[in-house]
Amino acid sequence: MFTLFKKEINGFLNSLIGYIVMVVFLLMTGLFLWVFPLEFNVLDFGFASLDGLFILAPFVFLFLIPAITMRSFADEKKSGTLELLMTQPLTDLQVILAKYFAGVVLVVISLVPTLVYYVSIYLLGLPPGNLDSGSIWGSYLGLLFLGASFVSIGIFASSLTDNQIVSFILAVFISFFLYMGFEFIYNFILSGKTGLIIESLGLNAHYSSISRGVIDSRDLIYFISVTAIFILLTKLSLESRKW
Repeated sequence: MFTLFKKEINGFLNSLIGYIVMVVFLLMTGLFLWVFPLEFNVLDFGFASLDGLFILAPFVFLFLIPAITMRSFADEKKSGTLELLMTQPLTDLQVILAKYFAGVVLVVISLVPTLVYYVSIYLLGLPPGNLDSGSIWGSYLGLLFLGASFVSIGIFASSLTDNQIVSFILAVFISFFLYMGFEFIYNFILSGKTGLIIESLGLNAHYSSISRGVIDSRDLIYFISVTAIFILLTKLSLESRKW
């Protein structure tokens, strides 16, 4: 399993698309935070805050992570190596988890350079260090859990097809619906207690909760459950090839 895990990471880092995806993520967040004169611009905002990053990053992740995961199983199917992979002394679940954890590590690698933004904000504060670090680290944790959930969705989408583009589109659609769809239903269709229950089914509600710097076990259980469900669905999808 660890060998496959390393193979997945090396395969991504040795490909041009891997670096393009990471550069695009950093470029987009950097431009919105420091260059474009929009509401996310740190210098124009006047406060030592990284809120703009944590508002923008989930929407960038909606496209970044499907680009990372789209080849996970789709490429294996298209090249005919999936059956060979499944004959290895690994269970279907071990194969899925190896690809999943490789995707999560790549998300972490993409996030690490953004710590430069935190250092910059820390130094720009008046006095230096005058910022809500608890909220920032909570937001990073929330972003990591959100990214991990998107990875599980992307892995599932990739298991459904042998076409990487179709896998990408499916992953974007499912991720976007789980992130914004339930909130849309709450804002425009339902309200009251029923609406709040519907809203709580979405990723955004739990991501926003963790981003406030308060680690609630309900939010952690939610993200773990979403990840587990899509890993299970991926397992069922792979097992269906035997039917």
